[in-house]
Amino acid sequence: MFDLDQFIADLRATLAERSRQAMKEVVARAVSDPASLLRRIGEPDAAAVQVLHQAADLTVLNVIWAPKHVTLPHDHRVPAVIGMYGGREDNIFWRRIPNPEKFQIEAAGGKALGTGDVTVLGRDVIHSVVNPLAKISGAIHVYDGDFFATQRSMWDSETLTEQPYDVSVVVKGMPLQGAR
Repeated sequence: MFDLDQFIADLRATLAERSRQAMKEVVARAVSDPASLLRRIGEPDAAAVQVLHQAADLTVLNVIWAPKHVTLPHDHRVPAVIGMYGGREDNIFWRRIPNPEKFQIEAAGGKALGTGDVTVLGRDVIHSVVNPLAKISGAIHVYDGDFFATQRSMWDSETLTEQPYDVSVVVKGMPLQGAR
């Protein structure tokens, strides 16, 4: 049975190890049994970003993607671990174009995550996310820091020009629930 308090304690223990691999293993255990996880955090019925834990050194979110949802390219500036417990999340990775006047990006690859998949994103990764399915998708996102206090960037979807991050724009249509 998934225990949220134990999950947070296990994640906090990985912070002392400074190991993203250890954090990935904790998240992998959690999403390996979606039914147990959902009994504790609730069956998703609408798009939302639910704060499960927030502290200066660790943020845990339950990200529930609406069908066909697409985010702007954005960075986190802290390492992250993403574990899918239902549906799919397609990540498009971006790299900065070496032009100090425009601060633009270009596509540089991608990775599709399905139920049970877990991936690690480095602190400098820029990505956008697509839920390509006609149903809700759900993922646990773990950030090695305070997701809401960290200054970061997002890029305009048309011009691919960098601008200050605004969580309400990046997760448009997804209510933010829980502590902040």
